[in-house]
Amino acid sequence: MNDKINLYDLSFEELTTFITDLGQPKFRAQQVWDWIYKRFALGFEDMGNIPKAFRTQLAAQATLTIGAIVDELRSNDNQTKKVLFQLPDGQYVETVLMKYEKRRTLCISTQAGCAMGCVFCATGQMGFFRHLSVGEIVGQVLYFAHELAQTGDHVTNIVMMGMGEPLHNYERTLTAVDRLTSPDAFNLGARKITISTVGLVPAMRRYADEQRQTPLAVSLHAATDAERDKLIPVNRRWPIAEVLDACRYVVEKTGRRITFEWALINGENDTIEQAQALGKLVQGMLCHVNLIPLNPTAGYGGAPSSHERVDKFQEVLASYGVSSTVRVRRGIDIQAGCGQLRDRHVQG
Repeated sequence: MNDKINLYDLSFEELTTFITDLGQPKFRAQQVWDWIYKRFALGFEDMGNIPKAFRTQLAAQATLTIGAIVDELRSNDNQTKKVLFQLPDGQYVETVLMKYEKRRTLCISTQAGCAMGCVFCATGQMGFFRHLSVGEIVGQVLYFAHELAQTGDHVTNIVMMGMGEPLHNYERTLTAVDRLTSPDAFNLGARKITISTVGLVPAMRRYADEQRQTPLAVSLHAATDAERDKLIPVNRRWPIAEVLDACRYVVEKTGRRITFEWALINGENDTIEQAQALGKLVQGMLCHVNLIPLNPTAGYGGAPSSHERVDKFQEVLASYGVSSTVRVRRGIDIQAGCGQLRDRHVQG
């Protein structure tokens, strides 16, 4: 275990206290903070305007990494990169960078493993180990921000759709969001960060009461409880009606559109009947449906829907006035697609 202080975990006030306790003046805290969040330094040796003796002192007592990089994979088209981090306690998390024409989107993790157990998701298949700290969440972003900055590029979007259920780790996830959106820190627009949830109703209502402006994506995947129970075990705790009530509450409180995620599984939830049921459920709601042909995982035998079935599903939704798009699949060849992240270093 590493007993050094991870500066990514500290708020500005906590960083100031840490640095003044080392006998340094307060203004050094602002310098260090700016090196972390504005210039994306990954080591104290990079902090050129800080005295060498202080940098040595920091290196002895603090760190600026979430862990060791165990593996890096790039997709065949070179548009997707996945990094496997080993955390100080031996746990692993994966983070993905996806490059589009005008966007550089990060898919980051909020937990090591996941407790939700969704049957078609590789992370759900591996089980839950622990929540990530604020620093472990933020650090994933800063690692890739540093890499992109080397070529004059920058992070444009973040999706919290990696390993874990973000709202299960509510306090740390939202503290990380606040850090990433703060003008004094990473300064990414709140609407550029999307948080995904399988439908933890109390957390969704809290999210709404806080009037969060980060968009919410709800992993629905089925329009009837009988079907959703088979795919998402937590549906037995909060069935579809309660989830949709919470969605309407979010829309009412925040004025923000809800996105519904729908992994299209051939012959399962891609039928005309399911499309009609979904259309009836969300008709008139300020929402959008994100259709994702199922990405393969070793622990689930379902297959992705054909183009014809996807097109028909969209047609039916449109007949109910429900907008939808089909997500561009990225990184499937390196197991970096939606639902494919897991601890492969140990689990295989």
